[in-house]
Amino acid sequence: MGQRAMTTTGNSGNRSFSRHEIDTELIHRSLAGDREAARDLHIEYAPIAIAFLRRLGTQPAEIEDASQEVFLRFFRHLADFRGEAELKTWLFRLCATEARRIRRKRRLAALVVGVLQREPTTRAVPPAIWSDTTIQKMVARALDRMPPAQRDAFIRFEVQGMTGKQIARISGSSLPATFRRLYEAHRAVRETLGVDRN
Repeated sequence: MGQRAMTTTGNSGNRSFSRHEIDTELIHRSLAGDREAARDLHIEYAPIAIAFLRRLGTQPAEIEDASQEVFLRFFRHLADFRGEAELKTWLFRLCATEARRIRRKRRLAALVVGVLQREPTTRAVPPAIWSDTTIQKMVARALDRMPPAQRDAFIRFEVQGMTGKQIARISGSSLPATFRRLYEAHRAVRETLGVDRN
């Protein structure tokens, strides 16, 4: 990867190029639409991102999805990178942001699972053979798929303990619209877990 970047920078004899110079060229080429350069950046920095995410407490089952999210943001915002710090430093900030998002989602999923397990009917809880980690991952997936307004209403109702009237007032929605969002959110969670289908 580095050799390909070096040969395109110029004919400077035996001069060795710094990581910063190689990265700068790969960034310019990536922004110009060079997919090979983008792939080289990913090959170079994916193991570093994975190591960062692990150090930040991301669980093994979450690493692949977390790394994908980091690199989606990495390439989406690559034009904003000014080169004032090492690319690795910028990547660490992206990983830290993603790790915080995952921790929030994990806590929220655990709270929702707790709510489901307090339900009085046996069909309201997931199969006992599933681990808590599996259930939390499925709940997190359901939350990710909800429209923002629906997810906000669900979190305020189930996690923060707000009433429908309070949620409607805060969101500026009508009470019927709020209860509709709550109904759809609960249905999305239960369908994801395969409960309450009848």
